[in-house]
Amino acid sequence: MTFDQTALFAILAIALALFVWGRFRYDVVAVLALLAAVVLDIVPAVEAFVGFGHPAVITVAAILVLTRALRNSGLVERAARSLQPLSHHPTRHVLAVSGLAAALSAFMNNVGAVALLLPVAIKSALDAKRSPSLLLMPLSFGSLLGGLITLIGTPPNIIIANVRMDEAGSAFGMFDFAPVGFAVAVAGVLFIALIGWRVLPARAEVRAHMDSLFDIADYITEVRLPKGSAYVGKRIVELETLAQGDIAVVALIRRQDRILAPSGFLRLQPDDILVIEADTATINRLVEVAGLTLVGAAPTPVDELGSERVGVLEAVVMPGSRLDGRTARALRLHSRYGVNLLGVARQGQAIAERLGRVRFQAGDVLLLQGEREEMPDSLAALGCLPLAQRGLGFGRRRPLAATPIAFVGAIVAVVTGLLPPQIAFVAAVAAIVLLGEIGLREVYEAIDWSIVVLLGALIPVGMALETSGASQTIAAPILALGQEVPLSVVIGLLMVVTMLLSDIMNNAATAVLMAPIGVTIARGLEASADPFLMAVAIGASSTYLTPIGHQSNLLVMGPGGYRFGDYWRMGLPLDVIIVCVAVPMILLVWPA
Repeated sequence: MTFDQTALFAILAIALALFVWGRFRYDVVAVLALLAAVVLDIVPAVEAFVGFGHPAVITVAAILVLTRALRNSGLVERAARSLQPLSHHPTRHVLAVSGLAAALSAFMNNVGAVALLLPVAIKSALDAKRSPSLLLMPLSFGSLLGGLITLIGTPPNIIIANVRMDEAGSAFGMFDFAPVGFAVAVAGVLFIALIGWRVLPARAEVRAHMDSLFDIADYITEVRLPKGSAYVGKRIVELETLAQGDIAVVALIRRQDRILAPSGFLRLQPDDILVIEADTATINRLVEVAGLTLVGAAPTPVDELGSERVGVLEAVVMPGSRLDGRTARALRLHSRYGVNLLGVARQGQAIAERLGRVRFQAGDVLLLQGEREEMPDSLAALGCLPLAQRGLGFGRRRPLAATPIAFVGAIVAVVTGLLPPQIAFVAAVAAIVLLGEIGLREVYEAIDWSIVVLLGALIPVGMALETSGASQTIAAPILALGQEVPLSVVIGLLMVVTMLLSDIMNNAATAVLMAPIGVTIARGLEASADPFLMAVAIGASSTYLTPIGHQSNLLVMGPGGYRFGDYWRMGLPLDVIIVCVAVPMILLVWPA
């Protein structure tokens, strides 16, 4: 091997280890890999950032914006209401949830579809007295299966289409993925609905009621502010600062008035009684330093912490959220965002340590208290998705007609060849912005910049696999095997390797790295690259064995109470079915 090949393999091995470790975000790892490749002169410096202008990156960003706009339009929400009549029988219920997720994900981002249906699935499960853990993994897996059907269903398809453009002079079209993807999606959804959900853990205790998940009564205490306290006349936020962010003032009792979720800027008066959620050590510190008087425990149910003005809700930390990797103390949730953090649950279990010191992770479920009118904006700013809302009214927008029209117009332009995908979908975004269907601020919020950075950084590294000859080195053993076994075995092996890699790193990154290897294998066997690229596309989006391979899996982990080892129960047989269905369909539709 040459120096460039050896160095590139070392860079990729370290990057893969960092992906698995999870200590650093995958976009940071991708940038570090790119910088290492540039420093070692594997990627020319002048080409280091060409990936950020790549058509695949532009298309992915535009689809994310259109997904947000479609969610705002109200059309998908009306479709979700069809779940209710089907919730009486578990098989039909799972089929409805996973099937609707698959249908939506064919035309919108996977994570967007899951985020839209997650509250609906939880509510329908609780209404049917069924554990949401039986629905949420089928919801996530259904969204991944539906993404296989169209060009815009998932980022790997967009990447593969552009690789085909470089290889054959024309990209895969909007529905070129449909024959194989639809067959796989139907087989997968049927398996999930008939068999798959039965192997999932039915953790009814996880979400039968919010009070069982967040048992906060033991941590709520009443303290009185005596006349001689140094904190008379000071603001509540100063008391929170004294406690180093480890308390939540959930109510203030002043004479006959009970003020829920009081403003941090409210000034304290003598004889005010503060209803505080905190651990014993924090309460003792407040009593000692601030001169508070301990009144006693206040066994207040969660439901009594809300009113017409104040709401209490559960929200899940979205991938890429501002909370991810940070603590409530550092973010100053109450003073900056106007919300009290009452509890944190991870993998179905409440975290008992001091809340101010909990380092949030994507998929964590938070119990929050705040003013109803302000809560939607606060959650949007934090990057959290509301779940079962306990009566908290999130205002409905008026139905928006221009967004679906612009979206369909973009699809027609791509299908007819009038415009390339990146131009058609950016034009659709421009149209809905000009028509006021979505604001500029929301446009930038809708784009998952971590995905953009990941793709922009890894595309030059993926190109280096081919230019350095590294892809030929990787492909050599498979090419040798291809001389002795049928082509179906080679395609199946490529798909399985891609699947395994995608389970431990981002699916888009997997597609970027595996596509050049698939093309190299096709050249070595003197075959068409199409079946090999399709195998990579299917494999890259088949992330069913772990929660870390795809954001959709991570998003349902906390609300479903899943553990890391739960995913392979349904994911492993699903992977087997996908390989058995996809390989013959690929060779039938895309002969070598």
